[in-house]
Amino acid sequence: MRKLKKKEREKGFAFMPLLFVAAVCAVLVAVSVGQVNIPLGQTGMILLKKLLGVELSGLSDIPSSYFNIVWMIRFPRTLTSLLVGMGLSLCGIVMQASVENPLADPYILGISSGATLGATFALMIGVGSIPLIGNASVAACAFVGALIASFLVLFFANIGGKTTGAKLVLAGTVINSMFYAFSNMIIYFSDNAQALQSVTFWIMGSTASATWSKVPMVATVVLITVIFFLTQSSNLNLMLMGEEAATTLGVNLTFWRRIYLLIASLITGILVANCGMIGFVGLVIPHITRAIFGANHRILTPYTVLIGGIFMTVTDLFSRILVTGSELPVGIITASIGAPLFLYMLLKKDYGFGGA
Repeated sequence: MRKLKKKEREKGFAFMPLLFVAAVCAVLVAVSVGQVNIPLGQTGMILLKKLLGVELSGLSDIPSSYFNIVWMIRFPRTLTSLLVGMGLSLCGIVMQASVENPLADPYILGISSGATLGATFALMIGVGSIPLIGNASVAACAFVGALIASFLVLFFANIGGKTTGAKLVLAGTVINSMFYAFSNMIIYFSDNAQALQSVTFWIMGSTASATWSKVPMVATVVLITVIFFLTQSSNLNLMLMGEEAATTLGVNLTFWRRIYLLIASLITGILVANCGMIGFVGLVIPHITRAIFGANHRILTPYTVLIGGIFMTVTDLFSRILVTGSELPVGIITASIGAPLFLYMLLKKDYGFGGA
């Protein structure tokens, strides 16, 4: 039995080095390509110089403008895209297991509607004029709104003494509808056309505002959460087996479900506050990974994280280059790719939530 498990583990992680290489290549291409195309070799030399202090021959021939484009603009944005994809995909598999619902994604707890309400309030009411908040008002209010929505969903789902997947989904649906109604009411009564345009762009999602000052917080939250959930594969697998199996093994799924959903809500709130609404990543990527590698979270979790990061890096690149002289919100790209993929998977007869 031990030899069999070892063979399965080795087989399961066989593609991991390939995905690491793919992630590095995606980052290099995303940093190099744009309105100003920079040769891959020069991009690599700039990053080696900035990250490791390595100076290669030919570095002095690279224009100084390339250094600014690569290091100050594109690289922090690409890192943010990579981290957002990793975080949203991770939250997707955690929430799908926690609520035992294949349609769950990071917004199932009403996080999207809470963040939207917070951002709409900041932009339309003009919270940015308050001292000590300033330019961070949208992100701060979006994060607070996401947390409020998440706590309300957990509160309503806990009425009756036991939190179940069905109650969480129903509570999330109610909170989503209510908070979106509040957002639309604020927009309806506001006459600020410029703020309305900003709200629209924020709701569609974008990493254009990514800077080096924001990367450390996003990276810390995502990486710590990834490490934590890599150690929780047994509980996540048990959640898919149902309450009876967990009770037999002496595991309190209600307790762990609340912990996992709270953590997923926190990380999603932070990501949404920084990048706006980016849909379908947390919904589609876990299903794609599950269909290829199976439903064992010991293998599913690391693959989902990497594939999600690569997916967001590539889609963010597309958002910058598809329209010459302009930029599409990345949420449009993820929805355009994710919706047909998810529809295809729904129509496949041999696909199931527990794996192929």
